[in-house]
Amino acid sequence: MEAETQFWLIRHAPVDGAKGIIHASDAPANLRDQAQLDAVRRHLPQDAVSYASPSRRTVDTARALKLDPILMPEFKEQDFGDWTGRRHDDLAAAGGEDYVQFWKDSARSRRPGGESFEDQVARVREGLRRIEAGSASLVVHSGTIRAILSIALDIAPQAALCFVIHPLSITRIDRLSDSWRIVSVNQEIHDCPRGD
Repeated sequence: MEAETQFWLIRHAPVDGAKGIIHASDAPANLRDQAQLDAVRRHLPQDAVSYASPSRRTVDTARALKLDPILMPEFKEQDFGDWTGRRHDDLAAAGGEDYVQFWKDSARSRRPGGESFEDQVARVREGLRRIEAGSASLVVHSGTIRAILSIALDIAPQAALCFVIHPLSITRIDRLSDSWRIVSVNQEIHDCPRGD
């Protein structure tokens, strides 16, 4: 069966900042690994229409990959509301039961001013509907890729949260006329050294 749309889902480069923080949309990407960026770029189709979340780290990554993306707010990372900008360790220490309860049902839980992962899945579904047939590269977040996998595999959002999605990895899926095909998930791209 021939694919209607071929998706190259690229997670943005690592955030340039302290680890363990729930980053805001203006957090920059660490783009110092030019060799890996070049390797990822070489694995992307030349004729694909490019899309990205409007967050700074995704836009910066897309531009480092020599892409000129259409920005789609539907592909933003999950909004953690009043937890944004805070450290997980601090939240666990200070938040006590609220923090523990959130992670017991992480697909449905939401923080004040934020959204649940189920909300993100619904938002991402709307974004996917806007992408026409052909080749598409999406520079997005790990949560966005998990949301797309939940949709494509028709699995519960909670189950999709089990996928590991590394920075600058590629996940390849195809949208068929009445179903989806998973080609690869979390493929880390590195150039192999050339022998003489």
